Amino acid sequence: MAPDSTPAFRWAVIGPGGIANRFAGALPAVPGARLSAVFARDASKGQAYANQWQREGEAPARVTTVLAEVLGSDEVDAVYIATPHSYHGEYVRAALEAGKPVLCEKPLVTTHAEGQALVTLARSRGVFLMEALWTRFLPAYDVAARLLQDGAIGELRAMQSSFCFSSVYNPEHRQWNPALAGGALWDIGIYNLAVTRWVLQQMNGGVCPEPEAMNIQAQLAPTGVDAVVNATLVFPGGVTSQFRCGFDASSVNSFEALGSKAALRFPTDFWQAEAMELVTRKAPPERVAAPFVINGFEGEIAEAQACIRAGWVESPRMPHAETLALLAWMDAIRARFPKV
Repeated sequence: MAPDSTPAFRWAVIGPGGIANRFAGALPAVPGARLSAVFARDASKGQAYANQWQREGEAPARVTTVLAEVLGSDEVDAVYIATPHSYHGEYVRAALEAGKPVLCEKPLVTTHAEGQALVTLARSRGVFLMEALWTRFLPAYDVAARLLQDGAIGELRAMQSSFCFSSVYNPEHRQWNPALAGGALWDIGIYNLAVTRWVLQQMNGGVCPEPEAMNIQAQLAPTGVDAVVNATLVFPGGVTSQFRCGFDASSVNSFEALGSKAALRFPTDFWQAEAMELVTRKAPPERVAAPFVINGFEGEIAEAQACIRAGWVESPRMPHAETLALLAWMDAIRARFPKV
């Protein structure tokens, strides 16, 4: 890769866990992006992360267990928050109050009310805030958007998707632990909802209608978190979105939008698709490959940097209203779970 002459954009990572590795791995694909600081409750873990992602010719990232040292640093242009879900709110609030732009892993928080409070804070302080729903910035979704907007599938009839994997039950693990905001819907079902909203927006001039009905079946783990969610959302005109998310089964995890003329499909792992297919009844699928530059996170990082440099408080491609709408849908779905 050629030397990067773009002015440095210095990122701090809060929570150097598994998903933060993907973030750091994508930085070389984004002009100017640098890892400048790491906040971790465990200093040795933070240092190991900083060492792993040290790039030749760059100053080493500063590692600290004191949040104020990151948020008060003049060598940090923005923070990326990748802690367990239950900690997102407090770190986002602290960063916004310190005037630091924020890119926070999904879900931003776990209720619409808390999300609204953070959006209000970001707007009142004039500080950028974006939920890291990276799927919206993938090349495969750019290709699919053009096809949907051009009428390639005709009228939208239905959507079907799954996001499932087998996870060994461990009540202390973040997926199963209510104190860490565990549960399938917040962890992975948000992607099923996000792609549902995204397709409806492509088909309706950027507007996503609200569901007229929700049929929800959830299976709870012994800890009380949702291990499985089966959902059917019904929209105006009879359009439906059916999905399953869960920690109990293996799946190819595809997404399909069924239209009157054709179907558009992300055939595997739809939330991190590197290809899409247009399917008609009497012809082989028309497949378009759209690979990542590195690992797919580069799109959301580039978007955040561009918006922050422009002085914006939100991304037009992943605006605050979209985050709040997703939270409202998840609140409504969770209200239909069995009572513990």
